[in-house]
Amino acid sequence: MNIGEVAKTAGIPPKTIRYYEEIGLVRPARDTNGYRVFRDSDIHKLAFLARSRSLGFSIEDCRTLLALYEDQSRASADVKKIAQQHLSRIEGKLAELTSMRETLAHLVDCCAGDGRPDCPILSDLAAGAKTGS
Repeated sequence: MNIGEVAKTAGIPPKTIRYYEEIGLVRPARDTNGYRVFRDSDIHKLAFLARSRSLGFSIEDCRTLLALYEDQSRASADVKKIAQQHLSRIEGKLAELTSMRETLAHLVDCCAGDGRPDCPILSDLAAGAKTGS
């Protein structure tokens, strides 16, 4: 399979496959003409990486998860720890987004949105800029 076919099968762009090869996540063999030769295991790794990335795992988390996946003597606790840490980061981001949403919704509600120049949204943004918040 050429890189375009592999990309379609794994569900990721060829550019991403090249990047993953560059950083050592996958190592396809090379034919005598220099073209990549993807084995089934390479395609499986690429699909694994695509799914991991779709869940928001970092490249380094993906590297660790892939190593654990390939390690038959792994402890599932090691995998769970990585997933729990990632889940905590997601929950932190959700809390931050919820707070941002509440603040912005309040400001939008306070703004008359008419022809007058006074605007609580701009006042709040300017107040944050003065304090460095």
